[in-house]
Formats: sequence, C-alpha cells, structure tokens
Amino acid sequence: MLTHTGTITIETERLILRRFEYSDCGAVFRNWASDENVQKMYSEPTYHTPEEVRGLLDKYISSYEREDCYRWAVIDKQNGECVGQIAYFLVDNKNHFAEIEYCIGADFQCRGYATEATKTVIDFGFRSMNLHKVQICTKTINVPSKKVIEKCGFTYEGTLRDYFFMDGRYVGRLYFSILRDEYESKR
Repeated sequence: MLTHTGTITIETERLILRRFEYSDCGAVFRNWASDENVQKMYSEPTYHTPEEVRGLLDKYISSYEREDCYRWAVIDKQNGECVGQIAYFLVDNKNHFAEIEYCIGADFQCRGYATEATKTVIDFGFRSMNLHKVQICTKTINVPSKKVIEKCGFTYEGTLRDYFFMDGRYVGRLYFSILRDEYESKR
C-alpha cells in the first residue's frame, strides 16, 4: 500500500524542490514555458503570456489539496530561480508505481539539475511513498533526457514506435523503469 505525503519540500546539494507558488510565474514563463523547443520535448503547449502561465500555476497549486499530488518546482539554491519542474504525474495506487516527468529550462540544461532532481524524486518515491516501481519515458530524439535516465539507473523496457508526430515526422517513445530492489541494491 502506498503512503501519501503530498508534495513536501526536499533539499539537495544545489536544489530546493518545493511546491509551486504564484511568485514563480515570471520564472516559469521566462525559463521554459514560453520556449517552444523545451515544451515540444516535454509534450506540453507553449505559453505565450504570463497570464497563461498563471492559469497553469492555478492548476498546479490547486492540485496540492490532494495527498497524492507530487509536483515540485525546481529551484536553483544559488540564485533562488525556478529553473524547471519535476513530478510524479501518474501515481498508480493499485499497482504501486509512479511515473516521473521533468522539464529544465534551456539555459539551465547540461548542469546536472535534471539528474539531481530525478535521483532525489526516485529516492522519495521508494522511501516515503513505498513505491514498488518508478517509471519514466522520453522521446527517441531527446538525447539529453536519455542521458539523465541512464545516470539515474533506470532499465530500458521498450519502445513504442512512431508514438509522436512532431515536425512532420514520427518519433518513438522510450520506456524505462527501476524496481525497489534494484534501487536498494545500487545504493
């Protein structure tokens, strides 16, 4: 049985993972939500105004009322800036697994933030939520995300071929997972 705590603040060496706040609106808009390339890889729409981002934050913030909501703003400790987000966007209570999604703004990529946040959220899932399995997906063309997934110790499960239609071509979806016992043996 899963144990639900909701989204609680977690600190890592360089990051604070915490609930979104309305004061994050400008950073969310500036750092990734208005960036078509970032949003495309994340399979989300591009936001054209801060007001649209505020609507997104309305959705995120109101979801914190649920104890099974796990969505964190990724805050760079050095400058206090919201540089991305990470979530268990799918939590399966019956089968004891959850799926991670993450997004880091282009100006903050290739610094290890996604890896640091993902490792922390995996640990949280197994230790605090009592998950049996954590899974994650990415597009076949998203090489940086594949590197993050590899660094986090996931096992490749398979590919759904031609899953996305992007920029006039089909792109596959890669599935990965890590089981609790695998995670424990690697610690």
